[in-house]
Amino acid sequence: MDVIILCSSSSCCSKFKYGCAVTGTKSSVLSCNEAFGGIGIGIGDLKVLPSGCRVNWKKHKKKQLGLCGFVIRSSFDGVTVKKKPESSMSSEEVYGVLKSMSDPYQAFSFFNSMAELPRVIHTTETCNYMLEMLRAHGRVEDMVVVFDLMQKQIIKRSINTYLTIFMGLNVRGGLREAPIALEKMRKVGFVLNGYSYNGLIHLLLKSGFCREALKVYRRMVSEGINPSLKTYSALMVALGKRRDTETVLDLLQEMESLGLRPNIYTFTICIRILGRAGRIDEAYGILKKMDDAGCGPDVVTYTVLIDALCNAGKLNNAKELFLKMKSSSHKPDRVTYITLLDKFSDRGDLDAVKEFWSEMEADGYLPDVVTFTILIDALCKVGKVDEAFGTLDAMKEQGVAPNLHTYNTLICGLLRLNRLDEASGLFESMEALGLETTAFTYILFIDYYGKSGKFDKAIKTFEKMKTNGIVPNIVACNASLYSLAEQGRLEEAKEFFNGLQNCGLAPDAITYNIMMRCYGKAGRVDGAIKLLSEMEENGCDPEVVTINSLIDTLYKADRVDEAWKMFQRMKEMKIAPTVVTYNTLLAGLGKEGRVQKATALFRGMIADGCSPNTITFNTLLDCLCKNGEVDLAFKMLFRMTKMNCFADVLTYNTVIYGLIKENRVNYAFWLFHQMKKVIYPDHVTLCTLLPRVVKNGQIEDAFRVAKEFVHHVGDHADGPFWEDLMGGILIEAEIGQSIIFAESLVRNGICEDDSVLIPLVKFLCRHGKAGDAYNVFLKLTNSFSLKPSLEAYNVLIDGLLKARLCEIAWGLFYEMKNAGCTPDVFTYNLFLDVLGKSGKIKELFDLHEEMLFRGCKPNTITQNIVIFGLVKSNNLDKAIDLYYDLMSGDFSPTPWTYGPLIDGLLKFGRLEEAKHFFEEMLDYGCRPNCPLYNILINGFGKNGDVETASELFRRMIKEGIRPDLKSYSIMVDCLCMVGKVDDALHYFEELKLSGLDPDLVCYNLMINGLGRSQRVEEALSLYDEMRNTGITPDLYTYNTLILNLGIAGMVEESGKMYEELQLSGLEPNVFTYNALIRGHSMSGNPDSAYAVYKNMMIGGCRPNTGTFAQLPNQS
Repeated sequence: MDVIILCSSSSCCSKFKYGCAVTGTKSSVLSCNEAFGGIGIGIGDLKVLPSGCRVNWKKHKKKQLGLCGFVIRSSFDGVTVKKKPESSMSSEEVYGVLKSMSDPYQAFSFFNSMAELPRVIHTTETCNYMLEMLRAHGRVEDMVVVFDLMQKQIIKRSINTYLTIFMGLNVRGGLREAPIALEKMRKVGFVLNGYSYNGLIHLLLKSGFCREALKVYRRMVSEGINPSLKTYSALMVALGKRRDTETVLDLLQEMESLGLRPNIYTFTICIRILGRAGRIDEAYGILKKMDDAGCGPDVVTYTVLIDALCNAGKLNNAKELFLKMKSSSHKPDRVTYITLLDKFSDRGDLDAVKEFWSEMEADGYLPDVVTFTILIDALCKVGKVDEAFGTLDAMKEQGVAPNLHTYNTLICGLLRLNRLDEASGLFESMEALGLETTAFTYILFIDYYGKSGKFDKAIKTFEKMKTNGIVPNIVACNASLYSLAEQGRLEEAKEFFNGLQNCGLAPDAITYNIMMRCYGKAGRVDGAIKLLSEMEENGCDPEVVTINSLIDTLYKADRVDEAWKMFQRMKEMKIAPTVVTYNTLLAGLGKEGRVQKATALFRGMIADGCSPNTITFNTLLDCLCKNGEVDLAFKMLFRMTKMNCFADVLTYNTVIYGLIKENRVNYAFWLFHQMKKVIYPDHVTLCTLLPRVVKNGQIEDAFRVAKEFVHHVGDHADGPFWEDLMGGILIEAEIGQSIIFAESLVRNGICEDDSVLIPLVKFLCRHGKAGDAYNVFLKLTNSFSLKPSLEAYNVLIDGLLKARLCEIAWGLFYEMKNAGCTPDVFTYNLFLDVLGKSGKIKELFDLHEEMLFRGCKPNTITQNIVIFGLVKSNNLDKAIDLYYDLMSGDFSPTPWTYGPLIDGLLKFGRLEEAKHFFEEMLDYGCRPNCPLYNILINGFGKNGDVETASELFRRMIKEGIRPDLKSYSIMVDCLCMVGKVDDALHYFEELKLSGLDPDLVCYNLMINGLGRSQRVEEALSLYDEMRNTGITPDLYTYNTLILNLGIAGMVEESGKMYEELQLSGLEPNVFTYNALIRGHSMSGNPDSAYAVYKNMMIGGCRPNTGTFAQLPNQS
C-alpha cells in the first residue's frame, strides 16, 4: 500500500483547499483544488482522484495551501519519506480524518505522521480514538506507542484512556481493577510516568475507589516515582472522609521521608481529619509542626481547628485559639465568624453567640442572611422563639431578605416548643412570601410527628410532600422510615426501604442504621447482619454508628461471641471504635460479671487513644461494685479526675451501692460526705445509703441526712421519694427501727403529710401485719396530729379487710367520714365487695344507696360487685334484671360483668342461657378473657358436656387467648369425670409442652383419674414424676392412691403409701381410714379392716357413714 500526503505547505507551487490525499491498492484521494478542474490527475504511478473526505473550509478562507507531496510506504512496502512537511492542522481536522479511516494501519500511520508535525497537536480525543481502533484490532504494541506519546506530549489521560487499555489487556471490572491492570501494562511495555500515576490516582478517587487509589500510590512509590503534593492532599481528603485517620498520618510521614515538604493545604487537611476523629491533641501537634517547619497556619487552618475544637465540645479552647488568631497576622474572616456563631449556637451558648456577633461587626463584617439565620437558630435552641421573630423583623429592617433556611429554622424552633399550630401557619404563609418549600421543610414536620409518637401523621406528611410534586430526598425518606421503625412495623418498613430505588434514591448509612434497629427491635438479628453485607456490596461504607448498633443488638440477643467478632471486624473495615463502642462492650461484660475482661478492655481502650467518658467509668464501676471489686472501684473513682473525667451523681451512687452491698456502711457514709463537696446527692443516693444506716442503728444520722436533703430539694421531696425511701428502709431494717425513723421525720416536721405513713402501712399490710399497721396509723395520726389522706385510709382499710379484721375496717370507715375525709368509689367498692362475698345483700344495697346519696358515682367495678353479690346470694334473676337495667343506660360491661352471670347460669344447669349471654357479650364488643373461658369450660364440663367444653378450649386458642394452668386443670378434671382419661392425659402433656408447669392440684386430678380407671401403675409413675419436680404430695394425693391401690387389690402397696403419709408429717383423716378399710375388706381381710378401724378410733378420728359401709359384716 502506498500513501501520498498532500500538505498545506506554502513552498509548494500547486494550491489545494485540502490538506492530504491517500491512495493504496484501491485508488483513493482527498478532494482537490479547482486548479485541477475537479478531475483526477496522475502523479507518477499514483493517481489523484476527485473523491475522498470533505473538510469544512469556511474556517480557512484566507489560508492558501500548497501541495507538498511525500510518499510513505506502508509496513508492507517500506517507502521513505521524501520531505518533512511544515504544516499545521487543527485537532478537530485530525480527528475527522481519523474517523474517516477504517483501516487501522492507515489510521496509525496518519496518527504518527501528524505527531511529527510541529504545528499539529494531538488531543485526548484523537489519542483515545486511536487507542480504541488499535484495541479493536488487537494491536497492543501500537497502543503502547500512543500512550507513550500522550505522556511525552503531556496529553491528558482520561478515564476512557485507561478503560480502553484495560480492555485491550482483557482486564474486566472497569477502573476499579487498576492495580491488577498496571501489572499487565508493565509486562507489555506500558511505562507510566509521574503524571500518569498522579492522574490515575485522581481518577480513582473521583470515582470513589479509595482503596484502589491507595494501592496505585503504593506501586508508584515502589517504582521510585514521587507523588505530587496535590496527589497526597487528594488521598488524605478521601481517606479522611472514610475516617481512616491512621493512614492519613502515615501518608504525611511518608511524604516527608521522600523529601516532599508539606504545604499549608496538606497540613490543614490533616488537622481537619484529626479534628473530625476527635484527636484534638494530635491536631494541635500538627499546628506546632507547621510553625516548626516555617509553614505558618493561615486563616483557613485556624478556622478548621476552631471547628474541630467546637465539635469536640472544647469551647473554651476554641475561644482561646480565636483570640490567638486575632493577635496574629491572620485575622478572622467571615467564614471564621460563621463557624464560631454556628458551633456556639449548636451548643446553646447564646451569650457567646452575641459576643462573636459584636466582634464580627467590629471587624467590619456586616450581618448577612447566613449570620442572621444562625442568630435566629441560637435563640430558638434556648427556647427564645419570640425573640427570634424579633430578630427576623430587625433583619428585614436592615434590608437583608430572609431565605427558606431562615423560615425553616423558625419552624424548627416552634416545633421544639410544641407550638405546632404556629409552625403550620408559618409553613402555609411561606408560599405567599414567594418561598418555594423543599423536602427539608416537610422533613421538619415528619421528624416532629415521628418523635412525638404520631407516626401515622408522619407518614401522611410524607405522602403529602409527594402529592405536592416535591421529590423526596433520602433525608425525608429516612425520617419517614424512622416513624415506621419506631412503631415496630417491620414489614411496612421493609416495603418502604425496598421502594427507595423506585424513587431513584440509594439508601445511605442512616437508612441502613434505621433498618438495622428495626430488625433488632423485632428480634430479627440475622436480618440486621444481612443488611450490613448488602450495605457494603452497594458501596455504602458502614459508619461507626452502624457497627455500634449491631454490637448492641447482638449483645441484647445474647449472641455475645458474634458481638465480639463484629468488634474485631472494625479494624478490617478501618473503622475506629468510639467511646460508645467500648461502653456497649463494657456494659455487656458487666452483666456477665466478667471483671477481668472488662478491666482489660478498659486498658485497651486507653492504649488505642480512645478517651473514656463519665459513662465509661460509670459502666466499669457498676461492673466492679456488683462483682465484689469495690476497692478497685474506689481506685477508679479517684483516677477519673486525672483522666479529665468528672464523677456525676450516678458515679457516686454506684460506689456507695457497692460499699453498702459489702456492709461497709461507715465507708459509704464517708464517701457520701465527700460527694457533697462536689455534687449534691439525689434521692437515689439517700434510698441506697439510709436503709443500711437505719439498720445499723444510726437513726439520728439518717434523720440528719434526710433533713438536710429536704431543705435542699424542697418540693422535690414528694410522695414517690418518701415511698421509695421508706420502702427501702422497711426491707433492710427492722420494723421497729423503721417506725422510729418515720416518727422522727413526722415529729420534727420534715415530712408534714402522710407520705411516710402510707409506705409503712402498705408494707405491714403486705406482710400480713394489718393490725400493726393500724396501730402505727393511730400513733402517727393521734400523737403527732398527722392528718391522713384518703389514700392512707384506703390502703389501711384494704389491708384490714384482706386480713379479715372487718370490725376495725368498718370502724375506720366511720372515723374517716367523721373526720371530714369523703370516701371515694375505691373505698365503697372495698366494702361492697366484702358484703357481696358474704351474701349480705341488704347491707350491700344500703351501702350502695349511701354511696349515691353522697354523690359518689359507681363505676363498672361497683356494678360488677353488686351483680356478683346477687349471684352469690342465689338471686340470679335479680342479677340478670340489674344487668339489663344497666345496659339500657351508658354502662360498658367487662368480662367480670358476664363472669358471675354465666357462672350462676351454668351452676343452675341453664346452659342455653349461659350460651346466649356469652354470644351477647361478643355482640357488645366485649372480648372474653381466659378466666371467663375457664368459667364456661368448667360449667359445661361439670354438666357432662365435655364436647362443648373442648370446643370452647379450642376456640379460646384460636382467638389468641393463651390458656392458663387453671384452663388445663379444668379440662383434665372434666374429662376424667366422664372416663376420658386418654383425652385428659393429652391435655396434661399439652400443658407441659406449652411452657407451663403442672401444680399439685393438676397432678392430683390426673393421678385420681388414672386410679379410678384402674391404671394404677401410670398413676404411681405420675406420682413419682410429681415428686421429682419438687412438688410435695398432700393428703388428697395419698388418699387417692391409697383408695385406688386398695380397689386394685394392691393392699400391701396401699399400706406402704399410708406409712409414707405418716412419715411426711400429715395427719390421716376419715377418708384415709375409709380407703384403707375398703381395701382390706375387698381383699378378704376383715381382721385388718377392723384393725384399721380400731386405730382410727384410738387416733381420735370420728367415723362417718362411709366408714361403716366399708366395714365387713362380722359373723
